[in-house]
Amino acid sequence: MDPIRNPFVPGAGVTPPELAGRHLLLEQVEIVVQRALLGRAAKSFIAVGLRGVGKTVVLTRAAQLARDAGFKVCLIEAHEKKPLPLLLVPHLRRMLLELDRLGALSEQVKRGLRVLKSFVSGIKLRYGDAELELDIEGEPGSADSGDLEADLPELLAAVGRAAASRKLAVAIILDEIQYLDERDMSALIMSMHRIMQESLPVVLMAAGLPQVVGLSGRSKSYAERLFDFPQIGALSDDDARLALAEPVRVEGARFDDAALDRIVAITRGYPYFLQEWGYHAWNAAAGPVIGVADIEEADGRAIRALDAGFFRVRYDRLTPREKTYCHAMADLGPDAHRSGDVAAAMGTRVQSVAPLRDGLIRKGMIYSPAHGATDFTVPLFDQFLHRLVPAPADART
Repeated sequence: MDPIRNPFVPGAGVTPPELAGRHLLLEQVEIVVQRALLGRAAKSFIAVGLRGVGKTVVLTRAAQLARDAGFKVCLIEAHEKKPLPLLLVPHLRRMLLELDRLGALSEQVKRGLRVLKSFVSGIKLRYGDAELELDIEGEPGSADSGDLEADLPELLAAVGRAAASRKLAVAIILDEIQYLDERDMSALIMSMHRIMQESLPVVLMAAGLPQVVGLSGRSKSYAERLFDFPQIGALSDDDARLALAEPVRVEGARFDDAALDRIVAITRGYPYFLQEWGYHAWNAAAGPVIGVADIEEADGRAIRALDAGFFRVRYDRLTPREKTYCHAMADLGPDAHRSGDVAAAMGTRVQSVAPLRDGLIRKGMIYSPAHGATDFTVPLFDQFLHRLVPAPADART
């Protein structure tokens, strides 16, 4: 069929044509947004799930819902090499300047800008490369100690008061939150605790890999009472079929039932893979009905595309020893494995591979679904590793 009319959009963070199976979480977003607008304490959330389940898509929709409700939105993606203060400062600067331009003089907005200036002066003590151009004096004694756990709550409270003075609300949308270290996570949790105590119109809507729940708990024991941690997983069979069938129906075509069953089984309902198989099945089909033969042709195309992109980009970030660890996990079979079993498969002691395991967790490649267990954060990654047989030499040394 016409590739220009292909409705499927495989790509990182790209909103699919049919956002199936996420209505409950989006209803939660609406509740958080509307409560904040009413000046009532709104429980923030951190959605957790594996790679390819649509966490970024949900956050993008959450950001749009917040903007539609009149929020000022900070949309931020965390990464390994940049600490939280340096991620936040440019967005908070933009937001406060926008609030400053909205109307008559507001002392709370001016104070927010002064506190931001002081905050940057404080974090320069630690990072040295924070830059902020504001033609305003700082607020001595406010958020300028260089201690993030003391300064960030003061800054975000000042931002919340500034927004409230304009009868507006603020949404901090933070993706890949698992890349924050424990100190940054602790400061963020303390900040949102302060926000809730004062019922200020600031909400945090974040997403990350499953290890973020443990990271939050280690940072502050009250995190589970402060945030909801909704799970985002593979779609149910019905939702997976809807995600495939509805976009095609809009274009005047359809899948036959056997073809839908085949794709759902192959992809296990993971949204990224559904888009990949749907995209190639559409291009393989000659007519308005997509059948099993089209799925069989799409299989090879989809796997080659995933191996070259979705899987390969993650594999290539690994050191040779980290690749060895991952191949050992894959050789043990699907699902989670005990750390000791992985070490035994590598022919070494569990203590000697602990740093490898920790490094892979920090890189977002694996996580611990239970104490002492290890699994991939990337669905079907074990199958990709098996397709690399014989494994690259540097992964077996």
